[in-house]
Amino acid sequence: MNKVPVSRYTEIYRDLVNTLSGDDHMKNLLLGKHFSLTEEERNLRKEIERSKTAIDAARNHFEQVVDPTLIDCYIYELNAAQLRYQFLLRRFKSREV
Repeated sequence: MNKVPVSRYTEIYRDLVNTLSGDDHMKNLLLGKHFSLTEEERNLRKEIERSKTAIDAARNHFEQVVDPTLIDCYIYELNAAQLRYQFLLRRFKSREV
């Protein structure tokens, strides 16, 4: 299988962004620009990302331990991180409406 050079993907991406010149919202999403977000919404996004990281960390720890006490600890930690993520996601979505 031939590898496509990264520069080709960059060209395709630029072409896609240029074709969306009339749709500023979609163009900003593709470019990762979120100008319309308030300070609180940006903070919520950061907290959501931190929650995802916490979920991944708890899952990794859980998969590595063999001690029953630590297994219980990481189960609780994983559940807590998932609940926090769900809460933050609901809060962010309710602000979008």
